Amino acid sequence: METLDILILGSGPAALCLASELAKQNLNIKGISTKSPYEKWENTYGIWASELEEFGLVSLLSHRWSKTVSYFGDGIKDKGNSPTKHYYDYGLINQEAFQNELLKTCKGIQWLNETAKLIKSKNKISEVICSSGLKLKARLVIDASGHKSKFIKRPFLKEVAQQAAYGIVGKFSAPPVKKDQFVLMDFRSDHLEDEELLKSPSFLYAMDLGSETYFVEETSLASYPSFSQDHLKKRLLSRLNNKGIKVVEIFHEENCLFPMNLPLPYKNQSVLGFGGAASMVHPASGYMIGSLLRRAPLLAKKLAIFLKEPNFSSLELATKGWSVLWPYELIQRHRLYQYGLRRLMSFDESRLRCFFSNFFKLSTEEWVGFLTNTLPLPKLIYVMSKMFINSPLKVKLGMLKIK
Repeated sequence: METLDILILGSGPAALCLASELAKQNLNIKGISTKSPYEKWENTYGIWASELEEFGLVSLLSHRWSKTVSYFGDGIKDKGNSPTKHYYDYGLINQEAFQNELLKTCKGIQWLNETAKLIKSKNKISEVICSSGLKLKARLVIDASGHKSKFIKRPFLKEVAQQAAYGIVGKFSAPPVKKDQFVLMDFRSDHLEDEELLKSPSFLYAMDLGSETYFVEETSLASYPSFSQDHLKKRLLSRLNNKGIKVVEIFHEENCLFPMNLPLPYKNQSVLGFGGAASMVHPASGYMIGSLLRRAPLLAKKLAIFLKEPNFSSLELATKGWSVLWPYELIQRHRLYQYGLRRLMSFDESRLRCFFSNFFKLSTEEWVGFLTNTLPLPKLIYVMSKMFINSPLKVKLGMLKIK
């Protein structure tokens, strides 16, 4: 039985982002997944255009908006119809083009339609036993199969906060957003009863896709327990009905549910993670694609160097990989984001709207850097301190855990 350099679990964006970089390192690599890497990805992926420009991949956007806004006003008293303008381009990734671009650079990597059942470390090598009975050996196993991974060990967390969303791509009786507009967050809530407002807030994420087609999605930032898809669907339809808008035709329904506050994995384990399995979802925004693109190249180069040492065991290789993926700087930034998320989860709708209204008064460089996790640690501390100082009293009290 051959011993691979690396065996990758998964075939989604995380797996392909890393595999495409590892493929440049002249390593013996295979992948296994329950889904073919050529099977179309279901969910949509939005991203700030500058993140793709950084890698020369802006051509992979299917849509790009310069008219980017949010609504944080009081949904009952003034209807909140005065938008907060972001003056920063947002894009929708062409999933098929993005997937094909990654597959092109993954040339030479064979993917097997298998499911990993058990991973054993023996004689410095990892052996993956599949449900079919197939056994594969590799010096290093990388789990990029998503946050539900059963092979990545991390501290137990009883209350896992999840971002949930229900969306529709389709045609409507009237435009749900203005022409050529992208709405990042619409917290207007005049379609809800007072009792409903006491529950966890949710907002509309929406975009004009052209040709009288729109994408509208009701989103819960993060909550425990999470919103059900049925409840979010009910809220979305209620929001549209309140504006006299009916759904005429549905092209695609989107259901999203993923954890926002997973603890970082233990570094001392023989399987390395990447993507959701490695807690790489941004705790403050829920985004991950930009982080995958930024962090995959360095990890791939470092792993190629580590693999040149023939005596390194799977445990040693994985431990070194974890240290590259989660250095001190990123760990501390992650902790700050996690703290902020815990506080925001305790905010009622009014306090949450107030927080975001104030957040987007930061400079563009500051709020974009915060949402993309690209601010160096000292700058992040400065921005969070500045945000606190400039916040209204009720937000300050909320951040200090004072009701």
